[in-house]
Formats: sequence, C-alpha cells, structure tokens
Amino acid sequence: MATARCSSSILLRTKTTLRPASAPHQQNPSSTYTSIIQHSRNLISTATNKTIHTTTMASTARWSTSLLNKYSVLRPRTPILPPALAPQPQPPLSTYSTTVHHSISRSTATIKKKHATRRVEATMEEKEVSLEFPFFRVYKDGGVESLHSTPVFYPPCDVKDAVISSDACAPVTARIFLPKTPNPNNKLPVLLFFHDSGFCASSAFTEEYSNHVAAIANEAKVLAISVEYAKFPARSPPECYEDAWRSLEWVVLHKGGDGPEPWLNELADLQRVFIAGSGTGGNLSHWVASLVGKTVLPRGVSVEGSILVHPFFGGIGDDDQWLFMCKEKNGPEDPRLKPTVEDLQSLGCKRVLVCVAEKDPLLVAGRNYVTALKKSGWSGSVELVENQGLGHCEHVYKPYEDSSREVLKKIASFINEKNCCC
Repeated sequence: MATARCSSSILLRTKTTLRPASAPHQQNPSSTYTSIIQHSRNLISTATNKTIHTTTMASTARWSTSLLNKYSVLRPRTPILPPALAPQPQPPLSTYSTTVHHSISRSTATIKKKHATRRVEATMEEKEVSLEFPFFRVYKDGGVESLHSTPVFYPPCDVKDAVISSDACAPVTARIFLPKTPNPNNKLPVLLFFHDSGFCASSAFTEEYSNHVAAIANEAKVLAISVEYAKFPARSPPECYEDAWRSLEWVVLHKGGDGPEPWLNELADLQRVFIAGSGTGGNLSHWVASLVGKTVLPRGVSVEGSILVHPFFGGIGDDDQWLFMCKEKNGPEDPRLKPTVEDLQSLGCKRVLVCVAEKDPLLVAGRNYVTALKKSGWSGSVELVENQGLGHCEHVYKPYEDSSREVLKKIASFINEKNCCC
C-alpha cells in the first residue's frame, strides 16, 4: 500500500508540472501538450500496475527516476499555446481596451450605403408587398427590403485617462475623449459626463460607456470627460456628489491654459461647458449645476447647459436603496434626492435637456423634475424629450437601435444649438 501511494505521488507531481506558468489558470486543453507525453503517461501507468506488488518503496523510487530520465519528454517544457490562449500585449494606460477600440473603429461605409439606397427604398414603399417577414419584406416584382438597418460603428476617438484627484482617501479619475476630426481653428465645447451606476455599480471605464461617450464626442464634436466617481460600499454617498463637484473644479483649473491636462489647455472652450449624465449621472449633473448657481466661477468659464438622460430622483417610491447607502442625509426630503425650489432656481446654466424613456420606471421622476423646474421661477429654458421604445439607459447598451441613435443625435443637436442659430 505504501508503494502505491509513492507511485501515485510521483504521477501527480508529473501532471502538475505540465501546466506552464504563462498559460491561463484553467485546465489545459489537449492541444497544449503532445501525444508523446500522453503516451509516456500511459507507459508509466502500465508499468506501475505491473510492478506495484513486487517492488519496495525504495526500488519504486529508483525505477521512477530512471524512467523519467528515459522518457525525457516528461520533463516540464513550455508548450506552444494556441492563439486564443497566448498572452496578449496589454494596451497602454492612455487607451481603453482593445475590445472597445475594435468595437468603435469598424468601417462606417454602411452610412454611405444607406444614403445611396434612399431612392430605392422610397420606390419600394410604392410597390405591392408579396411577403413580409420579421427581418425583411418581399415585393411582387422580386425586390427585397431589409427591415433592420445595419449597425453603424463609430470611428475611434483619441482617448487618454487622467487623474483628477490623487487623494488616497478620495481618488477621482476620468477618461477623456477627443473627436476624431476636431476643427484645428476652433476650440471645442467641454462635456463633463457622469455615467449611470445606481451609486454602487458600473464604471466610466466599461466598454459600454467608453463607446457611448466616444460616440457623443464624435457626433457633437466636443471634448468629453467621463468621470469615475465614488461608489458604495467602498465610498458611500455623499462622496460621489463631492467627486462630481471636484471634477468641475479640475476643469476650471485649465482656465488660462496652465492646467494639468494639455488637451484642455490647448483645445477646450471653457465658456461652453456642458454637464451631463445618465441615470445616477443625471442626478449628479443636477447637483453640480445647482452648486454652480451658488458659486462665482472665474471669468472665462461658463456652464452653458445641463443634460439629464433618464435621470434618477426620489419621491416615486424607490428611495430605500439611496437612503440606506447615504451616510449623511435628511430623509426622503434630502435635496439631493428631491430637489428643492431653491436649488432649482439657482441652476447655474442657461439651458436644460431632460430625456425620459418610455419603458423606464423612472420616467415619472424625469417628468416631475421638468415640471418643478418650470414652476420654480428659474430663468433658463428646459426641454423634455421622451425616447420611445427604450428602457432605462438602454441607449448605452443597445447603441445601434434607431431609438438609441435618436438619443445621441438629440444630445449633439442640443450642444450645438447655439452654433445652429448663428
């Protein structure tokens, strides 16, 4: 019995060494070692079974050593990994993941194709339909019309990550997006963006939000800053509100062209700053805009507009989670949860865009916000847009749906409204 344990131990150690250090921590597929190794394992197993009853522990050890030397292929070696398992080079810190870059850098030739086929589509509408399926329609003359547009992939932006606050207790970072073809003669409006998170999840660095903010930067031709703010439970509210305000202060540092980020020094038009966010980010955007109205910004810095897409606010029966997470609060009437008339009156911007989604439980919260803002006596203009067919923040996760594209176009047109009127 002792002999059996010894031999088994040797075999187990032999198998263990076959996992290369560079391979992923998962069971190696058969393609990562040769058939000779497998054959050698079988030889050891067969020979062990024949001698296990007639050898002593010492002789088994000597026999195993000689057999290992004889069959040198059992010695550890680095296998040739298939491409899917081979270690991939890591992207530099100044870029987002290769998956994000790949997903937003596909060809935009499909856009030209859609323009080229408009006349054909217009003609098809006048023809008699023979058959209709979920994905296409067949006409009696043999023509076929697709009912689903081909996904459009956005061209890549120049992207870099920045540190807004290096405080170990309250770190704040951001991802900055520069449109692919900025006008070299004009500076760009600045979009300070806060993602949806429920105050406890997601990130500015996810593929979905990297794609989304890159799309806004390209569509609206803005320098976009997507902020990574505090999340529960590591850092509970109200720290996220403090991070949001700190990020605007960081943008203001670039007045005069001597801030820490060269892109903002050289390309940012700080007289056209927009504060925007989706879901939770819409809530943060309102809070920052209300503080702007109570603060004197330096000359040359102006917040022109605020964009709240499917924003979260309290008062519609979904306050328990926020109240549980927030360390410092004034109950259900907390002004960050339910904006006060004073805060609405003091919004420090000229224009506000509020988008609500047809299938979003928070639709009522967005509508209530617009109604309260109009009644507050605030002197700016507010626009309410309802996104048909969308649920909460689905425009971020389903960017190629027509309804999602409409959200993107509305954000861009709102930002450039001033230029369109000139």
